[in-house]
Amino acid sequence: MRGIEMDKLLWMRCFVRAVETGSFSVVAREMQIGQPNVSRHIASLEKSLGTRLLHRSTRHMVATPEGQRYYAQARHALDIISQAESDAHGEQDPHGLLRVACPESVGSELIIAALPRFLDRYPHVDVELRLGDEYIDLVAEGVDIAIRGGTLKDSALRARRVGTSERICVASDAYLQKHGLPGQPEDLLRHQCIIYTLLAGGSGAWPFKNGPVPVSGRTRLNNLDGIRRAVLQGLGVGYLPSWMIARELRTGELRALLTDHATAPSPLNVLYSADRLLPQRAGVFIEFITKVFADTPGLNGTSLV
Repeated sequence: MRGIEMDKLLWMRCFVRAVETGSFSVVAREMQIGQPNVSRHIASLEKSLGTRLLHRSTRHMVATPEGQRYYAQARHALDIISQAESDAHGEQDPHGLLRVACPESVGSELIIAALPRFLDRYPHVDVELRLGDEYIDLVAEGVDIAIRGGTLKDSALRARRVGTSERICVASDAYLQKHGLPGQPEDLLRHQCIIYTLLAGGSGAWPFKNGPVPVSGRTRLNNLDGIRRAVLQGLGVGYLPSWMIARELRTGELRALLTDHATAPSPLNVLYSADRLLPQRAGVFIEFITKVFADTPGLNGTSLV
């Protein structure tokens, strides 16, 4: 029985790395066991569990829904084993692969710029960033932490506030010269507004101090940087985090609108599973980005308008 359990641990490691790398050959090279053995180990794991974990073809390999769920738990278990081994050997430095999901704008413009300092400080930690504004299931996709704005709605997650995000309406002078300056939020009903399709399900309602205002427009985007570029092109009024357009506000390329009617900044949180051990590498990363955001006007409680 002990031999079977030891084999299962090997099978689990093979499966986890296969999902992470997307390649049996890469796993074989890493573990120095040969590609046929990797395939055989994963087949043995599937047989022991009585379910298919991977869909395989000559070109693609993707985890089944059962495989996604098993991967998240298996990786968590391997993390615990790895941490226990490190503690037993007296290793105190964070180590291992950290998976972080975050909005594309935050990742591209803030985290990647700060990443060299983090990697220098923690030489045994690798970081995988998943950039995108869409909702993801942290447990199913094996993500350690996610950075998201707004209030926490999923009871299976825990949240730690790492900043506050100020959002404002903006437009270019070219647009305003053509369409006029809105004086009240309700004036937006007569303007071309650039719709962020991932905001509140793409309903097209923008929040203001005295309540939401339904807006509409001919341009719809699922990416905040795309909206910034569209506003700069004079396509309409945008509703954006102020930190993203700090330079454009400073140079006058964009003009802040309706600032007396803006809502209070919303929380920016790091989310992680309530049922999983938060790895040490995730803890130090959270501390690191908290300081990055604290130095970013528009995210640290300092208004740009």
